[in-house]
Amino acid sequence: MSASTRTLWRSVLPPAVTVVVAVALWQLAVMLTGVAPYLCPSPLDVFQAFVERREPLLAATGLTAAATLIGFGSATVLGITIGTVLASVGILRRGVYPLTNLLQMVPVVAVAPLLTIWFGYGLSAVAASACIVAIFPVIANTVDGLRSVDPNLRELFALYGASRSERWLKLELPAATPTIITGLRIAAGLSVIGAVVGEFVSGFAGANAPIGIVILTAIREARTDLVFAAILCSAVVGFTLFGLVSGVGHLVLRRWHASSRATP
Repeated sequence: MSASTRTLWRSVLPPAVTVVVAVALWQLAVMLTGVAPYLCPSPLDVFQAFVERREPLLAATGLTAAATLIGFGSATVLGITIGTVLASVGILRRGVYPLTNLLQMVPVVAVAPLLTIWFGYGLSAVAASACIVAIFPVIANTVDGLRSVDPNLRELFALYGASRSERWLKLELPAATPTIITGLRIAAGLSVIGAVVGEFVSGFAGANAPIGIVILTAIREARTDLVFAAILCSAVVGFTLFGLVSGVGHLVLRRWHASSRATP
């Protein structure tokens, strides 16, 4: 077995075993306690609900995934851009950066109705909700990463007459990349939360219902098993996006990983 295969198994096997054990304990607890299905359905009930409603659930998952990707992509571009400007201009950083905390402090469910007014019902408002929730970790980690560059390297670049853009592209951005990737990992999970919350207010019902509307409809119908199935579908979107970001981050940061392994 190659080293890469062993590394893959070490990464995949422990969480897979944890999931299997957790599902088995969940099923056992439901069987032993005899709890009512409308309070806590068993994993078998959730699986059956998914099979029965798989077509609308898969369609809803696709709609939520699309809004999540648009929101996450927007948060990535805007967050890195804003973070770069704030890290470069001291007066803006001192005046604007503390205000960006409002993006975290104000509940997105309170802002979602405004997004519906500004963007209308549907994908645009939901993607904006995902972007608002996800952008702060990207801004914060970009600012921290760019400002933590070794001052001696800055002086070296200045000594050789590097322009501001050259210093950003060849020194600051590569040095800040590990921190930015960490922010993107956090944003990947938050963007799903923002999208589902946005769907509670701005989503369409009917054939084009996203996961948020499916959850609300299932709650009104006392279909707790369907609620769990929809939540698991949204979790799959989040885990998939997080895995993609982590995979890209691992490829980008391979030399950092190699250097850290070589350090005694």
